[in-house]
Amino acid sequence: MPFEVVLLIFMIVIGLPWMVMHYVTKWKTGASITTDDEVLLEELYNLAKRLDERMDTVERLVAADDPSFTPVKRLQADQEADNQQLRELEQLMAEKKGTKA
Repeated sequence: MPFEVVLLIFMIVIGLPWMVMHYVTKWKTGASITTDDEVLLEELYNLAKRLDERMDTVERLVAADDPSFTPVKRLQADQEADNQQLRELEQLMAEKKGTKA
């Protein structure tokens, strides 16, 4: 059998599956979120909650000064639809903290 035929069979039988499995493994390991990413997301979430509280304060102050002021529609803690999403997020964060401890 000529060398080229043996090389071609080797590439098809061994090389191609190895290459596919190699990149599938790389894809699976690269798609996960790291601990640093989780910490960053938690910090951003806490920052967003603080900024939301500040926006509420500013809106209350402006509304007290100007009765015609109407706040912009955004996530608000006093609306049940928004609260459900926030509760789910806080529950996920609490579960994650529970597994770290």
